Parts: sequence; C-alpha cells; structure tokens
Amino acid sequence: MTVETGPEAQVVPPRQSSLSTSAARKLAHTAKSAPMMQEITSRWLLRMLPWVETQGGTYRVNRRLSYTVGDGSIEFVQDGSDVRVIPRELGELALLRGFDDDEVLTALADRCVQREFRAGEVLAERGAPAQQIHLVAHGRISRTSLGKYGDVSVVGVVADGGRFGESALTDTDPTWDCTATAETSGTLLTLSRADFDSVRDTSPALREHLARFAERADRPQTRHGEAEIAMSAGHTGEALLPGSFVDYELHPREYELSAAQTILRVHSRVADLYNGPMNQTEEQLRLTIEALRERQEHEMVNNREFGLLHNASFKQRIQTHSGPPTPDDLDDLLCRRRGTKLFLAHPLTIAAIGRGFNAYGLYPDHVDLGGQQVPAWRGVPILPCNKIPISKEGTSSILAMRTGEDSQGVVGLRQTGLPDEHEPGLSVRFMGMSEQSIISYLVTTYYSVAVLLPDALGVLENVEIFRRRD
Repeated sequence: MTVETGPEAQVVPPRQSSLSTSAARKLAHTAKSAPMMQEITSRWLLRMLPWVETQGGTYRVNRRLSYTVGDGSIEFVQDGSDVRVIPRELGELALLRGFDDDEVLTALADRCVQREFRAGEVLAERGAPAQQIHLVAHGRISRTSLGKYGDVSVVGVVADGGRFGESALTDTDPTWDCTATAETSGTLLTLSRADFDSVRDTSPALREHLARFAERADRPQTRHGEAEIAMSAGHTGEALLPGSFVDYELHPREYELSAAQTILRVHSRVADLYNGPMNQTEEQLRLTIEALRERQEHEMVNNREFGLLHNASFKQRIQTHSGPPTPDDLDDLLCRRRGTKLFLAHPLTIAAIGRGFNAYGLYPDHVDLGGQQVPAWRGVPILPCNKIPISKEGTSSILAMRTGEDSQGVVGLRQTGLPDEHEPGLSVRFMGMSEQSIISYLVTTYYSVAVLLPDALGVLENVEIFRRRD
C-alpha cells in the first residue's frame, strides 16, 4: 500500500485479493426456515374437546322434558336518553314464553316506565311488598339477603339484560325475597302489577296463555325444572308404588355442521420449478389449513347460532363480585356443574386472574396437560383462548365447561371420511387449472359444537381485566 505525505495525503485501500462473501453467496445454498405465521395459536379448545362423528351433517340433542323455559336476556333499544324494551323480548320472561301476540306484547312494553338509579340506591327491600318487575337496561345491581345468623350475604348480581321481581306479576301478596342495591348508576324499566293486570283483563289470549303457564308450573318437577320421575323410598310392607315414565322434549335441538372454506391458488410455474428444498404447494396448504383452524375456533366461540358464548344457559351466566377476577368468582363458576374439565379465558384475562389471586396471597396451581405445565384452580386447568372478545370497556368472559358425551358435556362435531380428506373433517379438493396456469384447490372444514346439558357450560361475565389505578 502506498502512503503519500503532505497536506493532500490519502490512504489507498488494498486491492481485492480474494472472492467476496456477497459474490460467493450467489453460488452457495442458504439455510431456510419453513414459512412462519404469526396467527397460529395454541387452539386449546380444539385440542381439548372430544369430537363426535356427525353422520348426515346433523346432530340432535335429546333431553328430558323441561318446564324451565324463557329465562333469557332481555334486549332494549335506545333513542337518545330514552330506553324502550323490545316487545318481542318480553317473551324471555318465563310466564310469557311462547306468547306471540305482538299487539299485547307491545301494550305491555308501552307500560314499562323508565327509571334512572344511582350507585348505592336501594331498589327493593327484603320483605317489602313486591308490586312490579324490574328490567335492567344498563347497570349492575347486587341482591343480598340475611343469613341464618343475621349476617348479610350476597345472593347474586343482576346486570344488563337481567331482571328481578318476575313473581310479582302472578303471585298472591308477593314480597321481595332479597334486597336489591345498585352498585353502579344505570337505567331500568318497571312494569307494575296493576298495568300488567289491566292488559291481561283486556286480552283473552293472554289469560289463556297464563292459565297454561300456571298448569305447567303445578306439574311435579325436579330442582332443574325437568319432569319428575315419580318413585317411592323408605317404605315398608306392601306399599302401593307410584307409576311413572321419563318424558322427552318434543322438539329437541339439532346442530347442523357449519363450514369454513377458501380456495387456494398456486401458479403451475411455482409448483413445477420452485419446490426445493420445500414443496411450495404443501407449504401454501399448511398455512391455509392453519388459518382455517383459527377461524374454526373463533366461530366455535363467537358464532351467534352455535358458539359457546351465545349458547350458554342464562342460568349459568354469573357476574363477578367486584369486577376483577378473584378466587371467589372462579369458585362460584366452578360449583355450578359437576366434573368441570377446563376454564377457557383470554390471555389478558389469565394475567388478571394471576393479579387477583396475588391480591389474596394465593398463586394458581399448575397441572400437567400433555407434557405442558398450565395454570389451574382446584385442579381445573385455565387455558388461553384469544378468540374470547374483550369489550371496549376492558371486560371479557371466562368459560367453564364439562366435556364429553358420556359426561353429558360439551362436544365438538365433525364428519370424517370426506372425499379428498386431508385431515379429520377437512378436505382438499382439486378444482382444475385456469387458462393463466393457476391451479386451484378447495379447502373445506366442517364443524360445530354442542352443549348437551345446560349446566355443562358456564360463563363468568364482565370480568375486568385491566389494572385499576391506585
């Protein structure tokens, strides 16, 4: 290397004496990874559900005849500050279930009086006469009662879409069995006994419907509302034994398999020339199937017809005690069914569960699930599912379920043996080649999910998952 001296001295770089690495790479093989996909999750729901073969694409759930109907959530419409109950939604009340006279329902809805309440206000006093039903449009109300030893205990929480005081419309001299206190401000609609009676007196159809309701209510039934099987126990001698039979629902629910489909397109030149070291068609298909499985799990949680969030019985929906999830909340959810197999929650909700437990000085246990350690409570694993939505207010839900046909729980539905089946319940069918040399494949998966008994699935609603400011 020549070095010049003086004010204009420059350093002359050495001449290249070997092949550069950038040029050498043109002739070298490179180590490659398979195509990565950020959308892929653990999909615990699909992994944990027992799958039932569904021939004919339909699964019928037969149950014992049940008299407990019409216990759903009531919806409202809002026009500025005015709130009205949707007349048809009054059919969610047990005594109006199946009543479809729109004129009468509209008359009842028009008699509902709007009332605003504030946090801490007592809306009903235990033991006082009950002369109206309250429909909660918005807000949170706790129901408390006195225990055996005079202590105040929380019986339950009523939130958006709930109601209390339904017996006030039909019972003789009804009284409030609990004290209802507003935990937040909100809005409710009140239908008085007098207004209900005035509509009933002018409607023969409503009077006939209420008579049939009273007849059903007088029939012997179990605490679950199922038709009772008469029997005798503890007798001696030649006692006359009752005769009975097990009655079934006349219109059992049927679940039809849903489909998730897409068309995968691959250029023939790509499929022919660029298959080393990885098969392009196989990689395209692998990622497409992953996306379909993600969508399948999303639908099984959120679909309005068969999704778990929308098919949980309203008697199996409970509210948190204070907002953030606590061990008491999980215990309330756990005690509502036998043999709970798993909890399912959004990952952010699981983090909130950990904070709630730490506040009590507790830490969730861990159980082994297929060689993987997962958090658990009372031996029931708490599994993540990012398909459970989070509201704008920062609340989400926690699902608890019993699974399997033998346990009369929640089951996944699918049909195997499909033409060109690639995986159980998923087919990949060749659709031909276009004039642009594009090869097309129809990728289809058929699925659904069924809740065999109402107590197989429970939901803890309005779980606050964000940190509260101190």
